[in-house]
Amino acid sequence: MPAQGLRDLFVDELKDIYDAEQRLIEALPRMAEAAESSDLSFAFEEHLEQTHQHVARLERVFDRLGEDHERKTCKGMVGLINEGSELMEMDGEPGVRDAALIAAAQKIEHYELATYGCLRTWARLLDDDEAKRLLQETLDEEGAADHKLTAIAKSLQLNGAQDDIEKLLDDERASEMDAESPSFRQAGSTARHAPAKRK
Repeated sequence: MPAQGLRDLFVDELKDIYDAEQRLIEALPRMAEAAESSDLSFAFEEHLEQTHQHVARLERVFDRLGEDHERKTCKGMVGLINEGSELMEMDGEPGVRDAALIAAAQKIEHYELATYGCLRTWARLLDDDEAKRLLQETLDEEGAADHKLTAIAKSLQLNGAQDDIEKLLDDERASEMDAESPSFRQAGSTARHAPAKRK
């Protein structure tokens, strides 16, 4: 059934990310086993523990809304996990496989960051401060996991391409920081709320 209002949309997306997190709980142990780097394997195991907490927080939000802990198939996560499964079976140097695994994991993180960011904003618009707080906790952990994966990627040894990889990752992180900076967000807010100039 299509969403009829913001609350319906909020609940629908909660069901979607609830399914996504459950699927990730199944996928992360396989990713940890496939990783050559002990740091990467540990990062996946650590995020698995966090993902169990993410599920528990979502269930608390469902309870606040008086909704069942219901899953809606998350087609986005299905595709991302399938892509990651293919990368786990690829031939090649261990460092390259780990780089591919990190790329797959960061795609998942960015998907979750976008989803939780929307949910957090909708909770605020619905005046549910507790749901907003719970979703923000998960959003913060997803962001930290993404940063950790970037740090591990910088440590991989990939046939002398280390300096180029670090520069690319630093440039990418700088672009993300610019987009997340208070001045950038303030400028966007000002642009949205500024009165139109009369001609």
